[in-house]
Amino acid sequence: MKVGIGILGGGTVGGSLLQYLIDEKAAIVAKTGLELEVRRVAVRSLSKARTFTIPADLITDQPAQLVDDPAIDLVVEVMGGRDPAGDLVLRALQAGKPVVTANKELVAARGAELIQRAEEKGVSLLFEAAVGGGIPIIRPLSESLAGERITRVLGIVNGTTNYILSRMSDENLSFADALEEAQVLGFAEADPTADISGADAAAKAAILASLAFGTWISVDSVFREGIESLEPIDMRFAGDLGYLPKLLAVCEETAEGVSARVHPTLVPLDHPLASVRGAHNAVFVEGPQVGELLFMGPGAGGGPTATAVLGDVIDAARELLAEAQVAPRIRFAPGRLRDFGEIETKWYVRLEVTDAPGVLAKIAGVFGEAGVSIKSVWQEGRGDDATLLMITHDALEANQRAAVAALHSLDVVTEVAATIRVQSDEP
Repeated sequence: MKVGIGILGGGTVGGSLLQYLIDEKAAIVAKTGLELEVRRVAVRSLSKARTFTIPADLITDQPAQLVDDPAIDLVVEVMGGRDPAGDLVLRALQAGKPVVTANKELVAARGAELIQRAEEKGVSLLFEAAVGGGIPIIRPLSESLAGERITRVLGIVNGTTNYILSRMSDENLSFADALEEAQVLGFAEADPTADISGADAAAKAAILASLAFGTWISVDSVFREGIESLEPIDMRFAGDLGYLPKLLAVCEETAEGVSARVHPTLVPLDHPLASVRGAHNAVFVEGPQVGELLFMGPGAGGGPTATAVLGDVIDAARELLAEAQVAPRIRFAPGRLRDFGEIETKWYVRLEVTDAPGVLAKIAGVFGEAGVSIKSVWQEGRGDDATLLMITHDALEANQRAAVAALHSLDVVTEVAATIRVQSDEP
């Protein structure tokens, strides 16, 4: 029996998936026993030039007609964005058709609603490619590790920012130069805002946290901070202190609730995530029974992402043919979300100061009054060029912010030049 596939989107991922389904059709049948047949591909523009060919009898600019077509058994959404993708996915689910999507923005914004509708209709909504491109992480979190009480998920989930930070660290490039290089190489979009602001990573963090902890976390609940303000000098100082900067997604569960955040983080050089270079992604999972697991690989690109999409297509097709549930349904329970200010963090602070007696005592006093203790201090230069580098001990995020805010009013501090959170190595 054949399974009719409809693809919403003819971009990089949609094109890669189409070519794979056509070119490797016999191999897919040999490996899985499934005959997957693409019957329609919906695009925004029929006249747009593409690096691949969509057969004339398959292409359409009417996505709703694709969804409603009775010859389409399974819908793949790779068009991106919240609209009209969200309504089209909902329409397909309402019609009792399983949906595979690579759209992290949509899943992060409307995932709870779409998952519930899929549950009501008894069909699958699968989104392995929404986080990490070709890295298999959604299925392990929702299936393989379903019996494990995951305590923390750390992720480098944006290849663009990881490439930029790697180049700034390795070659002492400025942020602007590293970004321009990433754009020339195709790692960054012409408008890189979603990447460098942390918005893309925040959407993925919301999905990871929701699956890991079984409590739906909206993307609007994810604290995010981008990489635009990072400077090469802090990359150098971080390396001297034994750290490497990464844009990190941090998802945690404690007795007080669950949280998710995205921000630049100094990762210890001996941590597995420090070895993730260039445009690669990685997700680090911690739990009491499994200990520490690392999932790493290419995080973007048409080929890797299409491979993850195809894995979901195969699972959904098997359900259709078996007329039975293959993949376990994703379910969520109520849970408390922790405010970021309630979470303990550790900070790197670079200060430009007056080189005079009593300066350190005044600065330490400010931290002490805010309830933050200082782990270590280094001084670079003397006189007008005196720079203090400080690493704090773990303390409430709200207290760390209060301490840094108070430093601005000290007459011995000429500039609070940089603040970056540090991945804690404290028990």
